[in-house]
Amino acid sequence: MATAMSTELIATNIDWLGQGLSLLGQIDDATFATSPKGLAPHRVGSHLRHVIEFYECFLAGLESGRIDYDARKRDESVERSRHSAAAKICSIIRHLEGVLSLGADRPLAVRMEGASANVYLSSSIGRELQALGSHTIHHFALIAVTLRLHGFEVHPDFGMSPSTLRYQAAKSLTEAA
Repeated sequence: MATAMSTELIATNIDWLGQGLSLLGQIDDATFATSPKGLAPHRVGSHLRHVIEFYECFLAGLESGRIDYDARKRDESVERSRHSAAAKICSIIRHLEGVLSLGADRPLAVRMEGASANVYLSSSIGRELQALGSHTIHHFALIAVTLRLHGFEVHPDFGMSPSTLRYQAAKSLTEAA
C-alpha cells in the first residue's frame, strides 16, 4: 500500500521532470545540443540525458529490487534531440505514475556507484526517490547556468532546491517586516 510519503516523493519527482519537459518547449535545438563558449563539454542535452538515465535505471531495477546507476545506456541521441528527450521524460512520468502503489519503505539494493566490484548497499524506494530528486535539481542548476551562458533567460527558481527557495522566501518576509 502506498504511503503519503511515497506518493509525495513520486509527485515531487514528476513535477521536476515536468519542469524539464516544459523547458524543452522553450529552447531551440542549438541551445539544447551545444555548449556555450568556454563551457564545453556542458550542454543542456547532456545534463538532461544524464538525469533521464538515472530515472531509467531506478525504474528498471524496481522489479528485481536491485538498482545499478552505472548501467546507464548513455544514449547520445537523447542529448542531441529535444524530441527524444521529451519522449523519454514522458515515458518516465508514466512509469512513475504506475508505481504510486509501492511503499516508500520497500527495500532495495543499490550498486555502489563507481565500485570495481558488485557491492550493493541497502536502500529503499523512498530514499532513492529522494536521491533522484536531489540529483535532478543539481543537474537542473547546471542546466540553468548553461542556458544563461547561451543568453537564454531561465526562471530564477529553475534548478533551485526547495529548501533554498523556502529559506529565501522566509528571509524576504523577515527583511520586509
